[in-house]
Amino acid sequence: MTKQPLGEIFGFPADNQSAEAIRYRKLRLCPFNNRVPNCTKDKASSPLGVCCILDQNNTVITCPVRFRQDWIIAEDAAQFFFPPDAMWTSLTEVRLKDGNDGSAGNIDIVLVSYDERGRVVDFGGLEVQAVYISGNVRNPFEFYMSNTRANQHFDWSTEKNYPRPDFLSSSRKRLAPQLLFKGGIFHTWRKKTAVALDRCFFETLPKLVEVSPNEAEIAWLIYDLELDTSKNRYQLIRHRSVFTKFSESLKKITIPIPGRVSDFVSVLQQKLDEKLTPPTNKTIGEF
Repeated sequence: MTKQPLGEIFGFPADNQSAEAIRYRKLRLCPFNNRVPNCTKDKASSPLGVCCILDQNNTVITCPVRFRQDWIIAEDAAQFFFPPDAMWTSLTEVRLKDGNDGSAGNIDIVLVSYDERGRVVDFGGLEVQAVYISGNVRNPFEFYMSNTRANQHFDWSTEKNYPRPDFLSSSRKRLAPQLLFKGGIFHTWRKKTAVALDRCFFETLPKLVEVSPNEAEIAWLIYDLELDTSKNRYQLIRHRSVFTKFSESLKKITIPIPGRVSDFVSVLQQKLDEKLTPPTNKTIGEF
């Protein structure tokens, strides 16, 4: 088991010392179809070039651009949105407005099918959800980048704020609001939504009720990273797809399973007892 948290740095494992890997690190390049050639994660002037982190025996994707490798996610979403013979293309970062002309945010990727004259026939929204990190990942990243060859097998296990995936924040603070607002608008329009996410992240979500692809309103496109040992590079692969209804899935994700009310009452009673019990007054002679 690795003792450092960096899965990929600018698209390559830490111990990949090929000429290509060295070039990408030197120039801070992104190999996964970012909107510009360079990595822009965190800040463009000093990008945090960590595509995924290592968590026990798993790789966890922490950069949404990482999902764009070979545009597999667009192909998989198009199969859900459109008939097999449809002509389609993808548009990134499309502004979405609500009924009051206010911003509902940007759709990560909108897939559009069109006819022979280039007119829009249909569309669907593809949201890409990477995983938040708890702890500090920039410190080990900068340590590694200070000497990538000497530090390719560094040990970070005893450092404070060791970075780990924060699945709970990823679902409550990011995924649920995205589905509620942007997905809700698409659902009202009777348009389908697809969500691309990491396998480890999906496995932390509540169990969703699955339906057939023809009945589905959301497709959960679940991906994993598989190490190609011949190239010492990770490849994005689709682990599986899960098809669900919109409202039922949103309810599952946003409404927690309640604990026992008696346990909460016990907590309240304890705090109330502490507040109502007067402090013990002692005279000097009692000490």
